[in-house]
Amino acid sequence: MAQEFPFYIGLAGPTAAGKTAAALAIAQEHECEIISVDSALVYRGMDIGTAKPNATELAAVPHHLINIRDPLHAYSAAEFVADAQALILDISARGKLPLLVGGTMLYFKALADGMDPMPAANAQVRAQIEGEAQEKGWPALHAELAQVDPTTAARLAPADSQRIQRALEVFRISGLPLSHFHARQNNAAGVAAKPQAALISLEPQDRAWLHARIAQRFDQMLAEGLIDEVKTLRARGDLHPNLPSMRCVGYRQVWEALDGTSHLAELRDKGIFATRQLAKRQITWLRSMAQRQVVACDQGDALEQVLRAVRSLVSGRP
Repeated sequence: MAQEFPFYIGLAGPTAAGKTAAALAIAQEHECEIISVDSALVYRGMDIGTAKPNATELAAVPHHLINIRDPLHAYSAAEFVADAQALILDISARGKLPLLVGGTMLYFKALADGMDPMPAANAQVRAQIEGEAQEKGWPALHAELAQVDPTTAARLAPADSQRIQRALEVFRISGLPLSHFHARQNNAAGVAAKPQAALISLEPQDRAWLHARIAQRFDQMLAEGLIDEVKTLRARGDLHPNLPSMRCVGYRQVWEALDGTSHLAELRDKGIFATRQLAKRQITWLRSMAQRQVVACDQGDALEQVLRAVRSLVSGRP
């Protein structure tokens, strides 16, 4: 028999939309625990550039899926779905409300709708991988695969060119490891019932409002020591700019500036621009989610709107 998943509330929105403040306000009114829906907050040692909740905020309400990965290791959407499902069940069983909060829309979509099919072959990407193999050798590409998809790399020999090529191809096309798709295929029959979700979406009516907050927050990150945080990560010696962790917005721009591939004087503008682009993609994702309940986060009563929406959802929950 399929597992019946409990009710949960999702709170989504673009970067700098005020999700953390709204989540903490919800937690003051309801017995809940927060599950982070953020592909950057999973990484330890990446606090400033991810706008990770501070120690006081983390202590105010139980948080999950924060600081669970070393930056060397990838965290896939499939792993998120498995972790989030287990947490939803556990939190609900303890009589609390699971509150999923974040801006990684792929994670929200994967949890609610399932994942897209495995991407088809791409001749251009394959040719690029072939060229790299001729230059560096398949063992080097196997080592690269181990960084982005350790599960698949562990079962492949360093000279298994065909399978290494396919695994890297899938990752480069989709941004997801091959093991993610295999896990979904293997588990498809195990969870027939979808979680009973309600999604509140913080979206600005005036994009200029969000842009101003993005600029303000990036300036704050720089003032708090973002450059030094990236220097510390680089000093480990085992991280590189192609890792999913180091491709996070802000970290990539600082890494490039420290490498000298871009000018340090341009860092602020590049970081703000990249964050704006991220927010634009997040809003596009949100608009494709027809089931969401939109709250205009740039309105003065946005927080009260969120709280009213949660009260209504909780009172009418299944």
